Amino acid sequence: MPVFDHLKYWRDKGVRTGPQNMAVDEVLLALLGEHPVLRIYDWGEPSVSFGYFHAEQEARMAFPSSEDSPVRYVRRWTGGGIVDHRHDLTYTLAIPRACELAHQRGAASYQIIHQALGRTLETLGQDAMLKDGVEGEGSVCFDHPVAYDLADKHGVKIAGAGQRRTRHGLLHQGSLLTDLDPDVLGPAFANQLAGGWSQWVIGATFEEEVTAVTEKRYATSGWLLKR
Repeated sequence: MPVFDHLKYWRDKGVRTGPQNMAVDEVLLALLGEHPVLRIYDWGEPSVSFGYFHAEQEARMAFPSSEDSPVRYVRRWTGGGIVDHRHDLTYTLAIPRACELAHQRGAASYQIIHQALGRTLETLGQDAMLKDGVEGEGSVCFDHPVAYDLADKHGVKIAGAGQRRTRHGLLHQGSLLTDLDPDVLGPAFANQLAGGWSQWVIGATFEEEVTAVTEKRYATSGWLLKR
């Protein structure tokens, strides 16, 4: 059964830095209309993101940057672990406050979204099962699955996410280990999430607001070193 009646889909092909990608999601949540937006996007540089409650030093230790293999680190607005975006497919689901899912508890909304993602992967020929418990602890996102993460048939985690709730609604930032084409996965995911969907169109001032939020928050050392 679809999660939403209707969804807006955005295949964001902009060449963006890590801080810019995080700013896009914050602005997207603030400017939502009546329908949720699914964004599938890329990273314009080798990037590692870490959840709001982690320290930048943890990310550096987990995925070191070097002269031969430089990495850009960025703190997310959402929770969750440390994610190496050189090897994943990323998406954002921004859900307006008016939607019932935005008011579900964290575990419940996480489960519902990952159930839809799991069905999507199965329709595209990739094994995916919902985990029902925590297996170990660690700061690196894909080292240990937690409840309602997705895993392959061997029990290896393939999908995780972080969430944040604001007065505007729910922001769900997801990461997926897959070789699937994002241009194939995106519409298939939209089909599982909603009874119908249409393309999301960028507003006239959207990019200007993204630039402002990037410079004010995500590209600053104060934000990066917050903890």
